[in-house]
Amino acid sequence: MSRLTDLIAQAKARDVQLGLELEREFKVLSARRSFGLNFERHRPENVELPGRPIRRGDKVRILPARGSTARGDPRIWKIVGFDRDGESKTARLDLIGSVEPVTTTADISDLVVVAEFRDHIFPGLVSTGRIESGADKPFHTVINGENFHVLEALTFTHRGKIDAIYIDPPYNTGARDWKYNNDYVESEDLYRHSKWLAMMERRILVARELLNPEKSVLIVTIDEKEYLRLGLLLEQTFPDAVQQMVTVVINPNGVARGKEMARVEEYAFFLFFGEAGPAHVVDSLLDTESLSGQQRTSVRWEWLLRGGNNSRRQDRPNLFFPIYIDPDRRTIAKIGESVPLDVDRTTIPNIPGLVTVWPIRAGRDEEATWQKSPASLRKIVADGFARVGAYDAKNDRWSILYLGPSQLRRIQSGELVITGRREDGSQEVDFGERGVRRTPKTVWNRGSHKAGEYGSMLVRKLTGDRKFPFPKSLYAVEDALRIAVGDNQSATILDFFAGSGTTAHAVMRLNRQDGGRRQSISITNNEVAADEQTALRKANLRPGDPEWERWGICDYITKPRIAAAITGKTPDGEAVKGEYKFTDEFSMAEGFKENAEFFTLTYETSIAISHSRAFERIAPLLWMRAGSLGRRIDAIPDSGWDAADTYALLTDLDKAAQFCKAVRAQGGIRIAYIVTDDDRRFQSVAHHLPADVEPVRLYESYLSNFRFSMGS
Repeated sequence: MSRLTDLIAQAKARDVQLGLELEREFKVLSARRSFGLNFERHRPENVELPGRPIRRGDKVRILPARGSTARGDPRIWKIVGFDRDGESKTARLDLIGSVEPVTTTADISDLVVVAEFRDHIFPGLVSTGRIESGADKPFHTVINGENFHVLEALTFTHRGKIDAIYIDPPYNTGARDWKYNNDYVESEDLYRHSKWLAMMERRILVARELLNPEKSVLIVTIDEKEYLRLGLLLEQTFPDAVQQMVTVVINPNGVARGKEMARVEEYAFFLFFGEAGPAHVVDSLLDTESLSGQQRTSVRWEWLLRGGNNSRRQDRPNLFFPIYIDPDRRTIAKIGESVPLDVDRTTIPNIPGLVTVWPIRAGRDEEATWQKSPASLRKIVADGFARVGAYDAKNDRWSILYLGPSQLRRIQSGELVITGRREDGSQEVDFGERGVRRTPKTVWNRGSHKAGEYGSMLVRKLTGDRKFPFPKSLYAVEDALRIAVGDNQSATILDFFAGSGTTAHAVMRLNRQDGGRRQSISITNNEVAADEQTALRKANLRPGDPEWERWGICDYITKPRIAAAITGKTPDGEAVKGEYKFTDEFSMAEGFKENAEFFTLTYETSIAISHSRAFERIAPLLWMRAGSLGRRIDAIPDSGWDAADTYALLTDLDKAAQFCKAVRAQGGIRIAYIVTDDDRRFQSVAHHLPADVEPVRLYESYLSNFRFSMGS
């Protein structure tokens, strides 16, 4: 090792940049574990930023000519200057990383800015639309941008504040389902697995900074291609977490795999931090007695016909009597008296217009008994705890159902609650706040988790028949989040592989069920599907062109899906057809009482920020840090200060006394942003603020956060 250190020092003396690169790789190698998950940590990723203005000093790529489908030049250049010739503007470029100097020129219209993941970024947000249907509820936010950079942006707004993260990352199937450094990673790539692990590790390391260390949950879904490596990566990254893997049946019919067995499942890793643990739920997601939704009878109504031992007529003759039902109204009209053992039941007269039901075993014509005596049953019927069940046409038989003593005791204790009456006069009973709760199992087998019916088909209903590959079942995500944050009605949930927006949709479902105020943050890019890019390039389009961007994931699927979920209308303005099922059943056209705002990530300069020239793009981050709630301060206030619903902004320190007085009087202010370069004056203002108001110095707090928060 000492010899290597000497050689690196010699290399650094001759070529500083080369020496630093060798030193960095040496540190990575020396830090490797002798056991566990070892993989190549490839060069930091980079991302193209189409549409971003080109500036001197930027890193750029030269794009293929319009109309070309050829692979682009992967090399990265640095802009060292510009030349103008009439209307055209040309950039002078130096090749980065070349041993010998290489220079060229290119028209700026043929360049795209590149951000490497080890570069400092100073993020901002631009609003691209909002929906307000939730009164004073916090806003769900959807951010279009490279998820690694958006995660870094959230280190300023949500460090240690995220209660749950749910992600469905690319599964690395080799079928062009994800990119590394702007190229699709395909099955023949020898470094496919290590590239995927490097991509995942960079993101979960930043996400770790966002999770609430006292109580939070991380959920990551995956299939069999990478679940072993992912499990080890999570275990090594989060050694203090309690980690479990859940098997989820998503396609009971199975997916054929050539000579392999048909696959029916995917996997979900649950990591619990601090005091977090799985919330107890009504449905364990495996047991047949706790089926959810339409498959689950909320409360078990028992058969009135007695079964088992000691159930023949001769065993208890006082429990043998006729029950008269109205077949049209499906109600119990009259209850007869017990028939002595020596009396033939056929001698008991029928009642015109009613059907006489005896306790007779089907198929054997054997006389049995009811569970209750005539007097007891009359009281149960009067109280609404007995009703007519299904009609068996094959055997021409009616069933009678009732609530047994154990169920009635649960009503008295509050475990079960009466929610209304049916048309037949019987009570509607369901689980109450103290109802039966179970620990969820590690195998989920529910029809509601079918990815085709409740993923792909549901997205098409919401977006006007738009297609999205492999979306999760809405109800599978809902069940996962219920386990994670079902007991936290004000939770903040993050999804940084948001795709079609299923996580945000599931959060809205949970809020409707219990009146919660949970909010979601969804991060996705605007990547165009691989099979559509060729046609767009042949049409002379490039990323950044409006006609290209309209087909991207965020603009074409995510935003329309979330908007349709809230408004109940498709992008064409038509009412969404269909019904939500299972835990909460209602028309999709009803929508949700929720708020949402859509943003695009921007890349700012530190100078523009420190001189308040980028305030309108920093403003959404200040609002998000204060809870994404209520009014936002979108411009520098002319009066020198302003107070919104949850935060306040001071830009003129001569108005500090007035500002502090207003903050104290208003109440509900969580954060006070104070713009000043003078730390002593900042501390003076902070001293006069209420103790429960967090003072934040701008722009020092923002700039320092991103100077030290940098990918490696």
